[in-house]
Parts: sequence; structure tokens; C-alpha cells
Amino acid sequence: MADNPFFAPSSLPYRLPPFAEIREEHYLPAFERGMAEHLAEVEAIAGSDDPPTFDNTIAALERAGRILDRTATVFFSVAASNTSDAIMELEKRISPELTRHSDAIRLNRALWARIKQVTTDDPEQAWLLEKYREDFIRAGADLTEPEQERLRELNQELSKLSTEFSQNLLKASTESALVVDDPAALDGLGEATIRSLEKDGRYVLPLLNFTNQPALAQLTDRDVRRRLFELSVGRAPVNFGLAARMAMLRAERAALLGFPNHAAYVVADQTAKTVEAVEEMLDQLVGPAVRNAEAEAAALAEQAGFPIEPWDWSYYAEKVRRARYDFDADAMRPYFELDRVYRDGVFEAAGRLYGVTFTDRPDLAGYHEDVRVFEVFDADGSALGLFLLDPYARANKRGGAWMNNLVDQSFLFGEKPVVVNNLNITKPAEGPTLLSYDEVNTAFHEFGHALHGLFSAVRFPRVSGTSVPRDFVEYPSQVNEMWITWPEILANYARHHETGEPMPAELVKKLEAAEKFNQGFKTVEYLAATLLDWAWHKLVPEHEVADPVAFEKAALEAAGIAFPLVPPRYRTNYFMHIFSGGYSAGYYSYIWSEVLDAESVEWFKENGGLKRANGDHFRRELLSRGGSVDPLASFRAFRGREPSIRPLLERRGLI
Repeated sequence: MADNPFFAPSSLPYRLPPFAEIREEHYLPAFERGMAEHLAEVEAIAGSDDPPTFDNTIAALERAGRILDRTATVFFSVAASNTSDAIMELEKRISPELTRHSDAIRLNRALWARIKQVTTDDPEQAWLLEKYREDFIRAGADLTEPEQERLRELNQELSKLSTEFSQNLLKASTESALVVDDPAALDGLGEATIRSLEKDGRYVLPLLNFTNQPALAQLTDRDVRRRLFELSVGRAPVNFGLAARMAMLRAERAALLGFPNHAAYVVADQTAKTVEAVEEMLDQLVGPAVRNAEAEAAALAEQAGFPIEPWDWSYYAEKVRRARYDFDADAMRPYFELDRVYRDGVFEAAGRLYGVTFTDRPDLAGYHEDVRVFEVFDADGSALGLFLLDPYARANKRGGAWMNNLVDQSFLFGEKPVVVNNLNITKPAEGPTLLSYDEVNTAFHEFGHALHGLFSAVRFPRVSGTSVPRDFVEYPSQVNEMWITWPEILANYARHHETGEPMPAELVKKLEAAEKFNQGFKTVEYLAATLLDWAWHKLVPEHEVADPVAFEKAALEAAGIAFPLVPPRYRTNYFMHIFSGGYSAGYYSYIWSEVLDAESVEWFKENGGLKRANGDHFRRELLSRGGSVDPLASFRAFRGREPSIRPLLERRGLI
């Protein structure tokens, strides 16, 4: 296939992938050629007669595998955002092959011998060299031949199971959707939303990733809420067995690599470093969170007039919020129109803080007609990169929200970043797209990740942008959430979609007063998922789980977080973060990062808030560094001291 678009760098601006030219039949030949060329390049490096240097070994590895990088980046982006039966079948086939390919490189003894001999006095090179050495050791480079062979088998099976888990969950989001014949059953969702759910004379409400479906806060029919909740927690039951098997395989792999369990293996490469450090933080949160949730539950039962069930919580939480604070979350939606949220909110905050500007590029195409492309310019007018926005939910798009790079910034290749944000907003059948406050929060959060990628200023792609430890990557994105209600920004974007009138000041005050309400629920559901992840990944190989549902229950009870009215944000069967999303033994990362986030928000407020000098400082010391330096050293350079957990506890009302 001489015309395969992956065989040469894209000729589009910023090397944006030529999505209009890419067809499904291009992927497999590109993967095959990409892997073959990459292995040949690696063999040439490993077999060189020249003494190993940074340039002929480490930098050479950074330069290798370009066709494979281009192909895999596009393929897995499309597989997550705009998949098809053909792509899902290829994903099943190619994922184990890519695992074999990675093992062939990381377990190459001649290559490893060269890497161990490389020395350098350059700080950035030395940091990257250390990352490579850690990568190879953690991949099993020092194991014996029989041990490496077993490791390959474990990696292969884990890759296969991870793909199965993800695809089962994607199917379940529609196969387990709430289906009703009478639109009256969906009372509370609003006429426009109900119309958007109509399909062939019936009304279909698909499931989002997490347990607590947003519609539970609005549906007035209690039995419909119960049905939706039970569909949510019971989806993809086949994944229970897959998860248990994956936990066992991960435990065996960790033991093979010299760690007591998978959790210890994971955190050794994170900023937390030890299991004990993570557990010390979590222990400080569990007790206060449960106490707050119990007090909230009592208030909800009083409001309802009967003992509530899990499917009642969100509905009556909104009633209590209205009663206590006279706050109605739905009253905010008319002021949050999608385009304006981005243009006058998300982009405006970035412009004021960092001096960047955004220009529509309708001449450039994404992988789906819903994708919009923006060119990003720096404060001096120089080109910075591209930002792609894919806001809408689709049946062939996985749930949740995320950011990924389509092109990594690096001075080595002279490439500027191309980043994409994915959301899952219901597309209206007609009229404007109006967002909930939570969806606005997600937009600012994911754009924080995008800024981390766009502001990257590093030499090597291995440490570009968001290539930082999992328990650090959420930190910059959480900081960006602070601008949602910053007075100048909110006044700029929160305007009624029909009248243009600004959001009433009293509504904003009510939101701020109501923010700490229900924090017990939010913290407990998050901690329950975190500790469930932790329980699965502290297992040893000898502890085989025959009944995953019973294991879940026992794990939550042992952690002191079992609260029937507040189930985990994710149960095992749909916990994609840890069984298919790279966050295994790492879901604690969100709260770990929030410690840094809460500290940083305090710093911004202490130093005048939305000022260019503040943005430049945050960008220079942290956002631009990617993974090229110790991330906690970046934090200290920004904040001026070590982090404390107290600002987080105060923010969540847990003091």
C-alpha cells in the first residue's frame, strides 16, 4: 500500500494526522511495517560496534519507531473515540502483538548492556537516561531467560484481557441502557434532553462510566431511578471474572520483578514511592469522609420522609441543597452554552493567564465530524500547536472524559503539540448545547491537561507534556478548575443562551455556599473506588479470588469505607481506569494530586489570582517541564515549599 498515509510524516500543519485520507485497511499494514522497521532500528543500535554514548543509544532510541508511533497514536485515539466493528477486531489482534513488540525491545540483553554503559553530564540527558534504565529494569531486563519467558506470557494475557474488558464495557453502555416507551417515565430530565433520547419510538438513556448516573438527580419516578441504578451497578458482569484474573496475573508479575504486590510495583515509579505513603494519606480521609456522609444521609432521609436507598441519594441531595441554600443546579444550565463556555470561558482564562489565543481552523479535519480544530498562538504571536475538541457522546465512543496527544512536542524532531480533549455531552436533537455545572467543570479540567501538553518545552518525546507519573498528571488539570467561578471569567462566559444576560450574582453565591454540601458523598464514593483498586492490587499470587463480588464487599468493610448508601464511584465490573486505562493501583492519584492542587490554588489567591505573572510562573516552573525533571521538584520550585494536606481537608469540609 504505497499510498498508506502512515508511511510518511503528515504534510498538514503541525503534522496533524490526515484523517480524511486514513481508511481502516491502512492500519494493519502500517502496524506491521512500523513494528518491523522499529525492531530493525533497535537491532542496529544494540548491535553497533561503536562505544555506547547518549546520542547513539538513548537519543537513537528516541528517534526510532516513527511509523509505529504515528500509527498507534491515531489508531488508539480512534478506537476510544470513534470505533467500529473492524477497529475493535483489529484492536483485539494488535494489542497482544504490540505487547510482544515492547517485550522484544525491553528484554533485549544487548541493548540493555549498552544502556547501562551510557554516561552523560547533561542534566536533561541524565534524567532521561535514568528513566530509560528504570523502564528496562521494571520491564524485566535483569531477569533470567526462564523468568523473562514467563513475563512475556503474563504481559500477553494481560493485554488480551484488558482489551476484552474495555470492549465489554463499551457494549454494555448501550446494551444495558435504560429503555422506556413512555417519555413521562423520564420526567425531570427536561423536554430537550428527552427528545434527544428518542430512537425508533422508544427512549434510550445510555450509561456513563460511573456508578452514580447524572440522571438520578433529576428523575422524579423512584422506580425508574431504581432501574437506572441497578443497570449501572450490574452492567458487564462478565468483567468480574476478567478483573479477578488480571489481578492474579499482575500479582504474579510483581512477584517476578521482586515486589510484594502490584501496588508496590506501581507506586515505586510514582511520586508517592511507597505503599505506606499512599495509605497514610488515605487513612486521614476515610474517617472524616464517612462521618460527613452519615450526617448527609440523615438529612436526606429527613427530607424524603422515609429511609432512602442508593438510587435516592442524588435526587434528595438536590432537594436538600435547594432547601438549605435555595440552590437549583438546573437553573445554571441556560447560562452554560457549549461554544460560549469554551470561547469566553476556557479559552479566555488561558488567554488572561498565559497570553495564548485560539483561532478556528475549519479547513482542518478531525476523525469525526463533531471534532473542531483550533490553532493556538503564544503571547508573542508565534504558533504554539493545535487543540482538537470532541465534545459529544456517541454509541461508538467510550465513556468519560480524557485528553491525549496526537503529536508530542519535542525539540528533537522540531514538532509542536497537537492535543485533543474528549467529553461525553449528550448532543441535543436541536438547538444549543447547554451544559450542567459538572460538565463545565469537566471542560476546564480536561483543558488543564491540554495546557500541560501545549506548553511542553522539552527536547525528548519520552518526557513530553503529560508524560509524568500518574499521581502527578491530574494536578495541573485540577488547578485549571479554579477559573470556572473566578469572577472575571464567570461573568464573561456565563450568559443566558437566549437573552445574553449574565448569570445572576445570587445564583453564583448560592453555588459557592452549596459547594461543600454532599462532599461526604463525593469523598466516600471516590475513596471506596480507590480502596477497592488498592485491595485488588495488594493481592499476592497465592490469593486467588473465586467470588469477586464477595471480595468487593469484604475489601470495603476491611477499609472502613463500606457504606451501602454510597457505593464506589466504580465497581470492579466497570472500573475501566484500573483494568483497561493504565491506572491500576493508581486511582489514588486523583486525591494525591488534589493535595498539590489545593496548595496551588492557595498560592494563586495569595498572589493576586488571574495575573499573567502568576501564569508565567506556573508555566515556566511546572507546565513546560513535562517529565524532564523530578515532578515534586517542579512543584517546590513553583510553590516554594513542601505540600501539606490541610488545604485539601479544608476545601472538602473534612476538618
